[in-house]
Amino acid sequence: MSLIYIDGRFVPAEEASVSVFDHGLLYGDGVFEGVRAYNGRVFRLKEHVSRLYDSAKAIMLSIPISQEEMAEVILETIRRNNLKDAYIRPLVTRGRGDLGLDPLKCPVPTIIVIAIEWGAMYGNLYEVGLTAITVTVRRNNPDSVPPNTKSLNYLNNIMAKIESNIKGGNEAIILDSNGRVSEGSGDNIFIIKDGRITTPYTINNLKGITRDAVMELAQARGISIAERDVGIFDLYTADEVFVTGTAAEVAPVTKVDGRIVGSGKPGPITKELMVAFHEMTRTSGTPIY
Repeated sequence: MSLIYIDGRFVPAEEASVSVFDHGLLYGDGVFEGVRAYNGRVFRLKEHVSRLYDSAKAIMLSIPISQEEMAEVILETIRRNNLKDAYIRPLVTRGRGDLGLDPLKCPVPTIIVIAIEWGAMYGNLYEVGLTAITVTVRRNNPDSVPPNTKSLNYLNNIMAKIESNIKGGNEAIILDSNGRVSEGSGDNIFIIKDGRITTPYTINNLKGITRDAVMELAQARGISIAERDVGIFDLYTADEVFVTGTAAEVAPVTKVDGRIVGSGKPGPITKELMVAFHEMTRTSGTPIY
């Protein structure tokens, strides 16, 4: 039976609950992170906790414990569940309030940490590649709800995922209001053309931690990699396309809107980075035990 951390207590999953007046439930008012543990180590724990607190600061949500304490809560949640390989979901809601919108009516935030066993998100698609669909749903404007805020309100992403499901895709490709490529429903996007890797700026998409790791791996191998605006044409004419995310890891895309990417199989640079990333996750991170 898995144990969930809620506000200083570890409770069985079946008993874990929040108030129906919690603004996280009522309005998606809160922030979260997705974190992975591999082989008894938490991958880039400090970076994930820092991003959680940045997201909270962006929405003026004061987390009542320090970043160091949050990191320890995450580690202890994994320990309590006797896990070595896990997906961990720390989240902080605005807390209990009333049916009004005013966050001042929510004096105490709710802190929750969930840790579960987790395998390969896309199964055998890492060998054959994902089918991606550009969707009509547009990414939230940065001057409205900044995509860099990893908030509990993920309806924009969910609407994109619904559309990709309807259209037969494994993943959505979301554009911004100007038609530039933003991100997937839960991952960052990279394209490769003539041996050079390009990824969109993180103005209209999440500052991905796996994204950063892959960029470091590419640079260490002398592979040209740069940030710039990316359009649909770039996707359609790329030699390789892949996505990155905590849940997705590094996943190849071999078809975009019915167009075959490259040879129709995961490309050589993508495969090299997949292997390098898996090695990085197995050999680095914060020890759990």
